[in-house]
Amino acid sequence: MMRRRTAVDIATTTPTFRNCAFCGRSIPGGTGTMHVRNDGRILWTCSTKCSKNMFVIRRDPRKLKWTEKYVKGGAQVKKR
Repeated sequence: MMRRRTAVDIATTTPTFRNCAFCGRSIPGGTGTMHVRNDGRILWTCSTKCSKNMFVIRRDPRKLKWTEKYVKGGAQVKKR
């Protein structure tokens, strides 16, 4: 007879991967830093480099070559 999988079994067996809110790389479960904003939105960062660039320096990840969100030529904003 087969045993049913419970929510606890599924949660412990499946690895959880999240994406970094700044650079876009995947973060394995159990690592990274979680930032919770006042509106309840949760932002995950993979390293202190990403969190400092995001919150302290307030850089645009589309302009940095080491991020996966990089756009060649920088971020182009449409003019109205």
